[in-house]
Amino acid sequence: MRRVVITGIGALTPIGNNVVDYWNNLKNGVSGIDFIKSIADDRIGVKLDAELKNYDPIAMGLEPQTVKRTDKFTQYAMIAAREAWNDSKLEIEPERLGVYIGTGVGGLWTIISENNRMRDEGPKWVSPFLIPSIICNIASSNVAIDLHAQGPNIPIVCACATSGISIGEAYFSILAGRADAIIAGGTEAPMTEIAFSGFANCKALTKSTDINAASLPFDKRRSGFIMGEGAGVVVLEEYEHAKARNAKIYAEICGYGTTCDASHITAPVADGSIIAKAIKQAVTQAHISSDDVLYVNAHGTGTVMNDVAETRALKLALGEEAAYKAHISSNKSMIGHLLGAAGAVELIATALTVHEGIIPPTINLNEPDPECDLDYTPNKAQKADITLAISNSFGFGGQNACLAVRKI
Repeated sequence: MRRVVITGIGALTPIGNNVVDYWNNLKNGVSGIDFIKSIADDRIGVKLDAELKNYDPIAMGLEPQTVKRTDKFTQYAMIAAREAWNDSKLEIEPERLGVYIGTGVGGLWTIISENNRMRDEGPKWVSPFLIPSIICNIASSNVAIDLHAQGPNIPIVCACATSGISIGEAYFSILAGRADAIIAGGTEAPMTEIAFSGFANCKALTKSTDINAASLPFDKRRSGFIMGEGAGVVVLEEYEHAKARNAKIYAEICGYGTTCDASHITAPVADGSIIAKAIKQAVTQAHISSDDVLYVNAHGTGTVMNDVAETRALKLALGEEAAYKAHISSNKSMIGHLLGAAGAVELIATALTVHEGIIPPTINLNEPDPECDLDYTPNKAQKADITLAISNSFGFGGQNACLAVRKI
């Protein structure tokens, strides 16, 4: 039986442009939420988001020509993938290395800018790089070109569950022997007028103007999520391959579950029963026991329905006694919702929680919802010798994913 471990991590987030800064700020409860700077349109009715800070792709190592020819979502993926790759120090035959990097929406920035150019200057001025800039597989393909990965390349598009499912399917591929290592994760660059407007009009975004009372997972004041941006990438490697080269190992991927609510395009099944099946798949494969000290990196969006459904799902999947004992937190209280990149960025935090024994907090959780009555680690990080952790990701269309990792 093959095993799969995490040997490299890379992140580009609203609270850090690398893993070290991201993790330190996460542990210290630093918020990346602020007033919107990427657009200037008061008509959308949303005031806050979680943007990258001091983003400069050339200073971060990308070539000017690459920046000119790629959308931001591809740039984010390449930057995070390079960090994960360098962290892994992996040397491998190209045909045994794969890339599974997905996105929820693709190249929105390019679509909008080129549409404006066609309207203002005419069709002949539309960039020849339009299509290869916006298609959802292109981030994964550019990472493969950049890092010379000739194995399986499967960019997955599953809304906000995208990178959780990407990593899970990469894990299964390594177990099946299709590759010995896979660069996996997700990326998203949604900060455009049309994305803000679309999410706002379907009542998903909070209209709060208080940066300390906006992204409020499990709090009874919650009123919607804060949109974020960035990328998260992990290097998954077959355990014996990693051990033979004495690689640094953050954690072992030991379980993965995925289901579809098949009920509604945006709302989860209210009783959490279908989410629970995905969680149950992951923890069963991970051989959870009563001796495990469990951490749950919750999807925890701060939307009214999601947080209650996830709480119910955890009780169904784990049993009420184990659910009440579990340590839980939501990174989205600090970084907002990174959509297709959320699962990967949050899995990195989950692996580091297991690796270091520090649980990042759910900040601004000051008025807990009585229906959300588990231990969500309010406001301050905690130390705990976590033996097993899970990371949940759910998306529009009823997509559910759960990844399980163990200390090794």
